[in-house]
Amino acid sequence: MATAPNATAPNATAPNAAAPSAAAPNATVHADAVRVLSAWAPAEPGQRALQQAFLGFLAACPDGCARSCAPGHLTASAVVLSHDGAHVLLTLHPRVGRWVQLGGHCEEGDAGLAATALREATEESGVADLEIDPEPLHLDVHPISCSLGLPTRHFDVQFLLRAPAEATPQRSAESTALAWWPVHTPPPDVAPALGSPRIGRTPAGVAIAGRGGVRGDRGSGGAASPGPSSASG
Repeated sequence: MATAPNATAPNATAPNAAAPSAAAPNATVHADAVRVLSAWAPAEPGQRALQQAFLGFLAACPDGCARSCAPGHLTASAVVLSHDGAHVLLTLHPRVGRWVQLGGHCEEGDAGLAATALREATEESGVADLEIDPEPLHLDVHPISCSLGLPTRHFDVQFLLRAPAEATPQRSAESTALAWWPVHTPPPDVAPALGSPRIGRTPAGVAIAGRGGVRGDRGSGGAASPGPSSASG
């Protein structure tokens, strides 16, 4: 039987058919972020409001954990305490020109937000065997012009980490300087996260789950000074 001139072959694709959509970048981290933030129960009203804002952003942006998301993207940072809990390890960021906690963008291959924070802290401090609490410590949103070269926003999820005894941090190429600051006299930009009641507990009372097994590059810089003399607030 002859085929009608306008008939469509059984397996032909219609000219205007949409191509199958590719998975959003960092989809694994995105799913983990939704799970972790949904389960979190922050005590402060301001942090609860940010929690809902973060979840709303993630619902609207499937690529919200990738730095290519121009309206903004989630980042993960690490509040790294010394083993005795008396000092916090900070980096002098070359782009922003301020002392800030360690951390950065999520990357493909990261298992989740806490894994991003642990990887970044290990890479930027050169300290192996950091311990991380998988529960968020603090949320923050700030405008920034990052590697995109365009104004954007960082939806930063901060985690609490603890360094092993006798840790000797080494500055990486990503930092101008690296130093231990007293927990009770930090720079203003880091102070909100350090105000959490979880910071003031004794080392034995901090709920740190699991020892990080990721070893980062130690970079070419020198060791951070172990006391407040390296930087005055």
